[in-house]
Amino acid sequence: MSADTRPSGILAIWNDCARGRDGEFEHWFQSEHLAERLAVPGFRVGRRHEAVSGAPRYFVFYRTDTPEVLGSAAYLERVNSPTPLTRTVMAEVFRNMSRTVCRVAHRAGALSGAFAVTARLQGAPDAAALARLADSFGEDTGVAGAEVWVSAEPAGRTPSTEEVLRGGDARIAGCVLVQTLRLEDARRIRSALGAAIAEPREIGIYRFLCERRGAGD
Repeated sequence: MSADTRPSGILAIWNDCARGRDGEFEHWFQSEHLAERLAVPGFRVGRRHEAVSGAPRYFVFYRTDTPEVLGSAAYLERVNSPTPLTRTVMAEVFRNMSRTVCRVAHRAGALSGAFAVTARLQGAPDAAALARLADSFGEDTGVAGAEVWVSAEPAGRTPSTEEVLRGGDARIAGCVLVQTLRLEDARRIRSALGAAIAEPREIGIYRFLCERRGAGD
């Protein structure tokens, strides 16, 4: 069997938006932020979602070649030199930010779906047990793909300028992501995740909004 050469880095983000600032948030994300991030070497895909159930309201994840891309000089230059618009959005618009550098520990399936079910884990994940769970979901005809992410946050990390502007970010220990074809499939998977994963965990259903790919992808 050949080695899996697909991107193994993940930047997983959940956040809310300040009341009445949605228009600014959308303008910033679509006209500046997504393109800026995908221009960083090693960034492959940025995929954005909005909550159907659960919180926070938005879920975004970026795929990178490796988790180390998210500590690269090019990336750190961006997060420590925010544009004027980014400064405003980070300081005034972002709320309830959860941001974690992760690595993909396991994959089942290779497709993307219209809905994403996320189970955010606060305790140390049992990667082997979660891999078996992901494989079981991968056999479901309503599932496009399932992944297990585990935190790859570097020890002794210094908060970036952007994080300081946000007032600090929450972190997760890991996540199970299951992408489904339809909303009814997502609701079934949410129930199954709730039964299979003990607390503490937070499970939400998100619908796909938009995606951008890096150059050459």
